[in-house]
Amino acid sequence: MTSSIARQLKTRFSEALVKAFGESLANTDPLLVPATNPRFGDYQCNISLSLAKELKQKPRDVAETILANLDITDLCNTPEIAGPGFINLTLKPGYLEQRLNSLIADPRLGVEKAERAQRVIVDFSSPNIAKEMHVGHLRSTIIGDCIARLLEFRGHDVLRLNHVGDWGTQFGMLITYLKEAYPDALTTADALDLGDLVTFYKKAKIRFDEDETFKENARKAVVKLQSGDPESNKAWQLLCDQSRREFKKIYDRLTIHPDLTERGESFYNPYLESVVEELDKQGLLKEDNGASCVFLDGFTNKDGDPLPLIVKKSDGGYNYATTDLAAIRYRVNEDKAERIIYVTDAGQANHFAQVFQVATKAGFLPDNVEVVHVPFGLVLGEDGKKLKTRSGDTVKLQELLDEAIEHSRADLEKRLQDENRAENEEFIEKVSEVVGLSAVKYADLAQNRNSNYIFSFEKMLNLQGNTAPYMLYAYARVRSIGREGGIDFEGLRENARIHLEHETELALAKHILQLTEVIQAVEEDLLPNRLCDYLYELGKKYNRFYENCPVLKSEEPIKTSRLVLCDLTARTLKLGLSLLGISVLERM
Repeated sequence: MTSSIARQLKTRFSEALVKAFGESLANTDPLLVPATNPRFGDYQCNISLSLAKELKQKPRDVAETILANLDITDLCNTPEIAGPGFINLTLKPGYLEQRLNSLIADPRLGVEKAERAQRVIVDFSSPNIAKEMHVGHLRSTIIGDCIARLLEFRGHDVLRLNHVGDWGTQFGMLITYLKEAYPDALTTADALDLGDLVTFYKKAKIRFDEDETFKENARKAVVKLQSGDPESNKAWQLLCDQSRREFKKIYDRLTIHPDLTERGESFYNPYLESVVEELDKQGLLKEDNGASCVFLDGFTNKDGDPLPLIVKKSDGGYNYATTDLAAIRYRVNEDKAERIIYVTDAGQANHFAQVFQVATKAGFLPDNVEVVHVPFGLVLGEDGKKLKTRSGDTVKLQELLDEAIEHSRADLEKRLQDENRAENEEFIEKVSEVVGLSAVKYADLAQNRNSNYIFSFEKMLNLQGNTAPYMLYAYARVRSIGREGGIDFEGLRENARIHLEHETELALAKHILQLTEVIQAVEEDLLPNRLCDYLYELGKKYNRFYENCPVLKSEEPIKTSRLVLCDLTARTLKLGLSLLGISVLERM
């Protein structure tokens, strides 16, 4: 497997810099980027401008010296110097053909594995026990799954963790209500059917707020649970089991990778006391109004006073910060993590910044372990406000997905009617579900995760634009060519060779070969929308090629060459979509 085009070019430029100006520039970044305009070729090197001041030479003179020592005749046409000293590079058609031909038999389509595999933990989804997953869990679940898939594809050892909310004071309230409303559940197998978990939670909350006796019993239940009381533990376990069954329905529908390990807040409960003891041992703890705290650098309250991170409350209880510190220590020491990624909403940015700071001060986070908070914005309704039901309630994720499939089916049935096509119910059901659910996932991932986005079924199900239906249709179009021509693509790959002539063939080829660079960029900055943008552009370039270059009607060897180019496009779409957690359709 050959390295990416950008890496090859950077290596050649680095060698030229050393030849031209000496070993002191051996580690200098050549500042090579894809050209933003076709007029400037395929890549542009901007190093001449930054070196000019250091070398006390004119930028164009620096560029000319670099080119005099640069050997890229096998990769590019003669480089051109533009403007004050930009070096523009255009790849040779013959080199593009060589690279594409090397991908024909490669199941990874040229995407290299990371030079050094890391042990990576991706913490995502994290719903709460005894509460249904809602639209607020959508982004964490989808973005986290995508990041984990992509890192695993790059060869990293990925542990997917679901840090569910399964501990805390609210469980005293829930257990007390369970014993009252479902007493048989504690003695009879399968007697418990909570049904609507949200309704169950609300009923328990009403009792807690209005009934002092219930409230006191709930507080006692917390103590019993934390002390390991068997009956309380069994009630808690029933709540967790029922919730897990509900979560699994969502994960299965969204095709979330099955290796999602649940390790809730309760898992770290045995380690909380030792975390506080270690912080105290290191002299980091201070008492503030009876609570044990660590005061933070760079964080102040509204009065300008240093802000504390509470790790043990005045009543002796622990909180989220303590659990997260215990989780970091466990993940470093026991899971041997080298990179820990937290996928949560942007509102938790300060919390994680504070926890990471304390973990670093305490030595829980060594220098060789990277922690990253991957924040994301809100899902908004078409009114620009936080997405809610007409009654003002939070939108349940299960209902949102049902509605997506219904909209998808309506669109499909209308299209079939317009095209006068007859399809059986099995086809309609499958396509409706795949397109509907894929539309929801793609619409989320196609947005810069740092931004809020407006949830619109009309936009996300559109066959035009940067949408899942557009991507799925582009893939299905290629496969329809195979059916129409009776083409065995797998057999065709054995001896076929690609030859590029038309400008749209060249544009498509260049874009296919950028897949490695795009995936490496997402691996680094954890922005899945970069991959979506790449796939959308791939679909557009393929459509332009398809409109300008006959495939089945061409003479050999052009026909076979274009068929293989179509096949490579489809395989690239399929691979890219799979990293987003989206399945393709052979027919739409």
